[in-house]
Amino acid sequence: VQLQAFGGGLAQAGGSLRLSCAVSGRFSDIGDMGWYRQAAGTQRDVVATVNRGGIKNYHDSVKGRFTISRDNAKNMVYLQMNSLKPEDTAVYYCNAAIKRHPFSIYVPDYWGQGTKLTVSS
Repeated sequence: VQLQAFGGGLAQAGGSLRLSCAVSGRFSDIGDMGWYRQAAGTQRDVVATVNRGGIKNYHDSVKGRFTISRDNAKNMVYLQMNSLKPEDTAVYYCNAAIKRHPFSIYVPDYWGQGTKLTVSS
């Protein structure tokens, strides 16, 4: 199972960008999906999560600006980022809980490779 994140880059403060993450490989189901970020010199923190039923949670710092969504048919998760701020600069990682087989449990340890976002003021 592989997660591939893409869509990062350079943006100006106040601008918008959308991150995408594709899950590929052999698996039975995808549970919770999410986006995390890690700024230089800090630990990785959750940005937003969405469960299989579509219930979403956001870090307080991005509420009202970022929107997470998923397409279960395409095994994709997205992060629409609006009103970007310089403090959003970080490497963004997608995460998914994967059930490898029908009778196995969801394992939440699947990560994309990270995509870097730099927001200039």
